[in-house]
Amino acid sequence: MSRIDAFSLDGHALRLFLAVLEEGSVTAAGRLGLSQSAASHGLIRLRGLLGDPLFVKSGRGIVATPYARGLAGPAQALLDGLQGLVRMDVFTPASARIGFTIAANGFQRDLLLPGFFARVEAQVARLSLRVVPSGAPSAALLREQGCDLIITPFPPAGTDILQKRLLTDRYACFYDAAARRPPETAEAYLAARHITVLHPEGEALDFDRRLEAEGLQRDIAIRVPGFDGVAAFLRGSAMLATLPGLLRHGALRGLAHAPVPLPPARGRLGALPLYMAWHRRDQQDARHAWLRGELQATAAALREAAPDAAP
Repeated sequence: MSRIDAFSLDGHALRLFLAVLEEGSVTAAGRLGLSQSAASHGLIRLRGLLGDPLFVKSGRGIVATPYARGLAGPAQALLDGLQGLVRMDVFTPASARIGFTIAANGFQRDLLLPGFFARVEAQVARLSLRVVPSGAPSAALLREQGCDLIITPFPPAGTDILQKRLLTDRYACFYDAAARRPPETAEAYLAARHITVLHPEGEALDFDRRLEAEGLQRDIAIRVPGFDGVAAFLRGSAMLATLPGLLRHGALRGLAHAPVPLPPARGRLGALPLYMAWHRRDQQDARHAWLRGELQATAAALREAAPDAAP
């Protein structure tokens, strides 16, 4: 490989390289405001400078060479450094007027965002918070769709996507104490009728998928499209609902709950981490960093109120 003139590289070329690497297509340059022709010429120039093809055809798409994959981390670090040079701003909450968009599904929205809004609004001049559904969150939400932050148990993958764990939950068995006692054995639990959640996209809860994969069959009487639809069916019935335990602070407030009587090795009742995820472009932004800190503080306050919600 020929000697590389590092000073011939520029931020635009590195940003183009990372965009194509992240999406596996030259059409990714569209989100940078570049035509496909301009992107192709930019990659040709970058290939010449680096002495490597960077991307090669594979079927109908392209794949990165080993050199290109190894270049991703250093290229992103260089971009972060360049952005840091022009982001020497000082953020003063008391005079700030903030518009912020967060993607979260019903459970995460109701659990964290009312407290987050109250906490931030008390410290800034004005706060306007827009909440959109995250669904099964994709990196495109942060890359292209004007979203500042995602709150989700399953953060999207990407070299340009950063994440931080906010708290950890566990599944619990919810029931109406006026209508029945908690199931004390695996046999009693599996023999009961159950209510569960089937997301609008047709995706079952992770817990339900794991039990089915292990051959554990339950009698599912009702499937609803969101957590907020469970309580009305559960009250006054002998049915059970196995859902994230922290719902006792929200949609399932007032209902009884107990541990799920299945051996962890079979039911795989492991931890349920909850993350916030954001795009790397916002990593050095003082306003964004402060808001991330306030969301972490909101989660910490919830953990204090619910000690079993581990960090």
